[in-house]
Amino acid sequence: MSQGNSCVTVTAHQARACTVREALDRVGGKWSIGILIAASRGPIRFTELERQVEGISRRMLTLTLRNLERDGLLHRHVYPTVPPKVEYTATPMALELYESLVALTEWAERHRAAISGARAAYDREHGTPVA
Repeated sequence: MSQGNSCVTVTAHQARACTVREALDRVGGKWSIGILIAASRGPIRFTELERQVEGISRRMLTLTLRNLERDGLLHRHVYPTVPPKVEYTATPMALELYESLVALTEWAERHRAAISGARAAYDREHGTPVA
């Protein structure tokens, strides 16, 4: 996950479109939704996120947290203790996004079986299963 700007733009309109696309890519990423929903409920520690976001590796969690913090969606607070205690909280911008993320995950859950059935039908019709 690169933190650099992957958009090479020529006009102001292209620059705005690039920023919007990057923001949507970030919040729609495989792990971002679960992390943002968990952090929107209140301060949460790394290990709690690791337990709540099923299937995420420590490295992927670290990278995703860093990128969400960079984009202004999470705030990282390090307490001066030994060992250091680190908590993540959703920023006001992420809290504004919360309801949309919940609605999206509820939609996906409601339609999971239909999507799975559509994929199976497509694969049968086209003879090639797609991963």
